[in-house]
Formats: sequence, structure tokens, C-alpha cells
Amino acid sequence: MASEHATLPAGDFTTATAGPAKLVVVAGPDEGAEVALAPAGIVVGTDKAAGLVLSDPLVSRQHARLSLERLRVVVEDLGSKNGTVFAGAKVGRAVVPLGSVIGLGNTQIAIVPRWHVREVAPSTATTFGSLFGASVAMREIFAILERVAPTEVTVLVEGESGTGKELVARSLHQASLRAKQPYLVFDCGAVPAELAESELFGHVRGAFSGAVADRAGAFVRADGGTLCLDELGELPLDLQPKLLRVLETGELKPVGSDDQVRVDVRVVASTNRDLRAEVRRGRFREDLLYRLDVVKLRLPPLRHRPEDLPGLVERLLDGKLPAGDKIGGDNLGRLQAYGWPGNVRELRNVLSRAVALARKPGEPPARFAELVFNLGPAAEGPATLGSDFPGVASPLPYKEARAQLLDSFDRAYVSALMERHGHNATRAAAAAGVSRSFLYDLLRKATGEEPDD
Repeated sequence: MASEHATLPAGDFTTATAGPAKLVVVAGPDEGAEVALAPAGIVVGTDKAAGLVLSDPLVSRQHARLSLERLRVVVEDLGSKNGTVFAGAKVGRAVVPLGSVIGLGNTQIAIVPRWHVREVAPSTATTFGSLFGASVAMREIFAILERVAPTEVTVLVEGESGTGKELVARSLHQASLRAKQPYLVFDCGAVPAELAESELFGHVRGAFSGAVADRAGAFVRADGGTLCLDELGELPLDLQPKLLRVLETGELKPVGSDDQVRVDVRVVASTNRDLRAEVRRGRFREDLLYRLDVVKLRLPPLRHRPEDLPGLVERLLDGKLPAGDKIGGDNLGRLQAYGWPGNVRELRNVLSRAVALARKPGEPPARFAELVFNLGPAAEGPATLGSDFPGVASPLPYKEARAQLLDSFDRAYVSALMERHGHNATRAAAAAGVSRSFLYDLLRKATGEEPDD
């Protein structure tokens, strides 16, 4: 244990120069503490000279060092007694993306952009309605949902396909004061453009060929309750001003009618697109985005919260395994080593297929260890390379695996950086501590976008 109590050279813990990231304690005895992550790195531990001093008795004096390496975060365990955990595994040294959470004893530390402000503390609950998540990322979302559910504010939910955006809308409705009123989902991408206005706002008889009777649109059918506008980014551009008017005034005009109809509807919108990027491309109205962006949530992909996977598997397989069967072993390792490009939806399908094929009709249910998972090529998403380097695809050659992880960080970092600074490259470069030319190259490589200035 000599390494645990070794004394580092003076000045090695902190530096006067602030970097583009900071460490925020999101769980544990020192919750709320934060410190800038200097480029030269800082040590985290209970030592009074550490860059981030913790009081957690399970944390060593000099527990871990975190440093920046070309805008990437390097986590190194310093021979601690209880280890440093990332993505459910103990690490010796790992390169992790911005937004990651590492565990030291009973303490969890988030690595976030320097300008990040945590509006609410993570919820103590691991569920919200039909949603599950024990990770800090999900519990932060639950905390926001718990506060906004009883209000009337509009909520915009972003995230990749399969992350549970519609579950957020349904769970919000069930926890709201409108729970006994209608809940309706309108899929903006599933309705032909020429019928979208009628489906959304309704029509009167004779409004167009085939309109043989009056028809109530989605807003009228959801009156008094909640309307989920799923995949909002697919809504035709010419309908967006009419949607904005309904949101602003609570009134709509059915197709072919001269009369206004008043509705009382709470809107929860969801999209897998970056609506700000769509605004810049001229495919989404900026004024509509501002009206919807009252409370915005971004659901993390499953690959960014691997610590939630055992609990999700247990819930999805509830009642499908022999009584007392445990989720673990090699099969859990296989699931945790996969990147899940289809997120929780894909996980549900993989589990359902494995259970269905594991036994013939009439035979007792198979144990978890007996299930066979067809996960496809490992390179579809980041997997786990041993226990020290979560987040990279182990079947790939070293250079390709390293490039995959670094590219993922670049995309996440530059996207957050540009959004924070209104997509002004000059301000963004200054905040990141890099030259504009370097930022231009990073932006083109990571997003394919050109800066606005």
C-alpha cells in the first residue's frame, strides 16, 4: 500500500491555469463540491493538499489523478485501496469522454464542461414512471422530471432512437395533474406531408377531396390532456408556423374552416435530431424551437450508462427466467461489451429473441447463463476492452480502437462547446483555450459543420 500514501512533488496537485472542464461531486459526502480541471491535472483524495479534497472514508489520501490530454480526460488510479471505477469497472488508466462519471469509494464525480451548471441534484429514485436508471445521468433527468411533472411547462426531449423518449412523455403525463385526461402520441415522421395538417389540426367536411365528414385532429382529441409530438424534427416546414400559433395562443383552425377552436393541451416534444443544427440548415424554425425549448432533456445512449444495464436486463426479463435466477456471469459481460446502437429498444429485442429461442414450447424457462445473444459485429458500437479501458471496441486493432474513442470525445466536446457559445467560433476557441484554426479543423472533422464566423 505504499503507493496509496506516497507524497507527490509540491505543485503536482493543482495548477493556476484553468482548463475547459471541471470536476463536480454528484454523489457522496461532499456532493456539490467542484473544481476546475487544470490541463496539468489534479489529484483527488482525502489529502488536504489534493486538488479536490474529499471526506469519504473509502477514498484514499491520493486516490486518483485526472488530467487533460489534447481536450481528452485521462483518469489514473494512484494505487488506491478501493479502486477507481468507470462504467462499472475498476480502471488503472483510462481515457474517458466529457460527461463521464467516475466512482471513488462512495463518491461519484462528473467530468463536465467548465461552464456546466447543475440545476438540480440527482434524484434518490432509480425509476420515474416506466423509466429506469441508477446512473447519475439518469437520476439527474429523474430529478428534473419530478419537478416539472406537476407543472404545465412544455418539455423537449432529445436523444438517439431507442433511448426512451416516448416513455418520458408518457411517464410525465402519468405523474401530472392531467393523468386522468387523454394522452396522445402524434408521430410527425409517420404521416404523409400532405395529410399532416389535417391529422394534427383536423378538417371539416368538404375541405378536400375525400373529406366526407368533419374530423378532429390530434390537438382536439388530446384536449385537456397531453400531446406527445414524436420525432418533431420531421414536421414539414410549412406547418411549423401553424404549430407555433397553437402553442402561443391555444387556438387552431381546422383545414377548410373559418372558425377558431380553442384547446387546452400540454405538449411534450421529442426528436432524435439536433434541432439547433436543423435551424442553421433552414429546416426548422428558430422561433418554434425557442417556444418548445422551455425544459430540455437529453437522454443518454445506453453505451454511456453501462452501469444501468444489469438493472435493465433484470426488469426486461422479469417473469421470463426461473425463480431465483441471477443476472451475471459471462452473458452479462457479453451484453456490457456491446455498443448498443439501437439502445434500450435493441436490448429489449435481443433479450426477447434469446428467451424465445432458448427452449422449445412446453419446456421450462432457460436460465440467464444459457441464453444465446446474437449481437452482430462488435464494431457497431463501443465495447469493453478488459477492465481498464471501457468505451472502446476490443476486436479492433489498437489504432482503430483508440481513434474510435477519441473521435467520440471530439464530437461530444465540440458540440457542447459550440452550443454554449452560440456557434461563434471565436468565443468557443477562447473558452476552450485553442486557436480558431484548430477549432475549425476539429469542428469539420467531428460534425461536418462550418463555423458561423
